Amino acid sequence: MIRRLLATALAALALLGCQPPEPIRIGFLGGLSDRASDVGEAGRNGVQLALEERNAAGGIRGRPLELLVRDDAQTREIAAKGAAELIEAKVEAIVGPFASAMAAAALPHINRNRVVMVSPTIASMDFYGNDDYLFRINRTTRDNAHDYARRLFAQGQRRVAVAYDLRNRSFTESWFREFESAFSGLGGKTVVAVTFESRPDADFGEVVRAMLAAEPDGLMFLAAAIDLTRLCQHATLQAPQLPIAAAEWAASEKLIELGGKALEGLVIVQAFDRDDRSARYQAFRSAYFKRFQREPGYSSVLAYDAATALFEAMEQRTADETLKQALVRHAPFQGLQQQIAFDANGDTPRTVYFTRIRDGRYVLLD
Repeated sequence: MIRRLLATALAALALLGCQPPEPIRIGFLGGLSDRASDVGEAGRNGVQLALEERNAAGGIRGRPLELLVRDDAQTREIAAKGAAELIEAKVEAIVGPFASAMAAAALPHINRNRVVMVSPTIASMDFYGNDDYLFRINRTTRDNAHDYARRLFAQGQRRVAVAYDLRNRSFTESWFREFESAFSGLGGKTVVAVTFESRPDADFGEVVRAMLAAEPDGLMFLAAAIDLTRLCQHATLQAPQLPIAAAEWAASEKLIELGGKALEGLVIVQAFDRDDRSARYQAFRSAYFKRFQREPGYSSVLAYDAATALFEAMEQRTADETLKQALVRHAPFQGLQQQIAFDANGDTPRTVYFTRIRDGRYVLLD
């Protein structure tokens, strides 16, 4: 009887030894069903590709990675709920979200539960310099808005009219404040700021008319790709001679697909070099296209970098380190085109590239 029990116990232990290791759960939080879903979908694809490649290479110390996805629908309440659900599912970390307003909604949950969240794209100054559990791959609205101010001023613009979306006001208001300050410091003037809310029935013709009433010599839009397209259509009809620029938020592949001739000449920043011929980037681009049958965009690249940094920190962390500590201590991490080095507050610099849309393509400026 004792021998039989011992044999049974040994057999059970042997079976346990053959069980695959428990996967490490990684959360994803992004807009997948809203009007700006192009950014979230491309970001999810970037994370998915990084995770699949990591699993093919053995995972993290032999443990596979599993992706849990939540759609924030670009709604604060849904974003907060999604973050809470991912935390309850015991994710090791979250990649996302992709809009500053959604990050603000998720932040209390991750801080309270001490779960690291790495956002590929959020840039609002609201999140800069804070000792919390949020890490950012992107540069700040201050960095980008100041660069835009210098470029537009150098191009001869002195009276710029701005329109911005209140649905992502954490980003757009931060961006506008920084641009207004920098542009006035150079000797220019923001002659009017017109606000709107992203909706299918939004009257973008009226938005443009309100901008033109201030007699600007240039137009600046802070909007998602789907809304920027309509704004540019009205702008080119009402004032075809005026130069147009747009904040980096809209610089996706969807913008090119939607925009047509109305976008010709638009100046917009990219968070990556689309013309990069390096072996690392070209391998990523090829793998991304093979997997998803489309070209990667800025949120794909930044999300891939976010996941890469996260996985490397998880691999290198020591037994006495938290993941938050590991992300700071083991940096820099090699991204697709540049290194990622977080400071103690989870912020990192990033090189960006000004482009102009020509013949349906983003063309790199000097």
